[in-house]
Amino acid sequence: MVFAPPFCPFQACPNHLQPTRRFYIRHGHFAPKGRPKREQRFRCKACRHTFSRPTFRLDGGDRRPEVNAKLFEALTSGVGYRQTARNQKMGVSSLQRKARKLARHAGFLHENLSARLPAGRVYQLDEEETYEHSSIRTLTMPVLIEREHWFVVTTEVGSSRRLAAQGTERRAWQDREELLNGPRPDQSRECVLTVMQDLDRRIAGSDLVLETDQKSSYATIASEVFGKRVVHLTTSSKQARTTCNPLFPINTTLAMTRDNLGRLRRQSWLVTKKGEFLRGHMNLFLAYRNYVRKRFNRDKEPDSPGVRLGLLPSNLTVAETLGWRQDWGPRSIHPQSPDGRRSVGAQVATSA
Repeated sequence: MVFAPPFCPFQACPNHLQPTRRFYIRHGHFAPKGRPKREQRFRCKACRHTFSRPTFRLDGGDRRPEVNAKLFEALTSGVGYRQTARNQKMGVSSLQRKARKLARHAGFLHENLSARLPAGRVYQLDEEETYEHSSIRTLTMPVLIEREHWFVVTTEVGSSRRLAAQGTERRAWQDREELLNGPRPDQSRECVLTVMQDLDRRIAGSDLVLETDQKSSYATIASEVFGKRVVHLTTSSKQARTTCNPLFPINTTLAMTRDNLGRLRRQSWLVTKKGEFLRGHMNLFLAYRNYVRKRFNRDKEPDSPGVRLGLLPSNLTVAETLGWRQDWGPRSIHPQSPDGRRSVGAQVATSA
């Protein structure tokens, strides 16, 4: 299909927010590096800037656009940066910059596709503990999912303070660390609050059921965010983590994160060096788990959790996931729109 620019990509232009019907003219062709064919160039009638189809693409301007899909698949399959860089014959720093670009894009994509969630669903929340750089610098990562389809709604990462018993070698190590840098802040409550507020924004004031373990702060925060709209059910964390456990979906989802993301494996060289990079890597996991991978291996239909929730008509391919830029919010081109004429916001409105 012939690409039709939906708006002028330059934010200062009046055709950026409110484009006229024919706001552009065709302005020749050019041969971008790394692409097999020439691309049509366009010129905006208002601001006179030129742009093209790659301007609206995530890989526009990339020197090696063919690496993006391979990197996405590697980083959601437990492979680390260094091994991926060896496989793709790239420098590690270059690969890391590209990975962070993909992570930001995946965050925008998830935000655009799941801006509104169906009402009346059951959600589960739990915190996963990991660390940054060394095992005494612990991190907490609350993860919230929709129970039926295991759709990962949101997550957050923050520091936590877990002191070992007095007199142990580990406690002495922690004491030396805190003597140098001060007590490590415990951001568990702030992270859980952020996650619940994010869910509340997506369900637009509807009622919900929230299932967690018996950590006392969960009930307080849930009441603070949702008020009387929430039914909060708890299960003891000491209960066996079998399929009979009501929290089996969230427990298994956390196990999947450790399987798909190498940086979450304990005692591994791949461990995250900074919490902010773990948050970005989780964006890749959300995009893969929610929109690319089918819900369960046992499902006869290959539908992803996003399709099951009605957020997409069909699963995204990796090429579609990493296709159109998503940093324009609801006005971004829908990842399954081949000609660029359909926006994410239009799809969300239709689904709602």
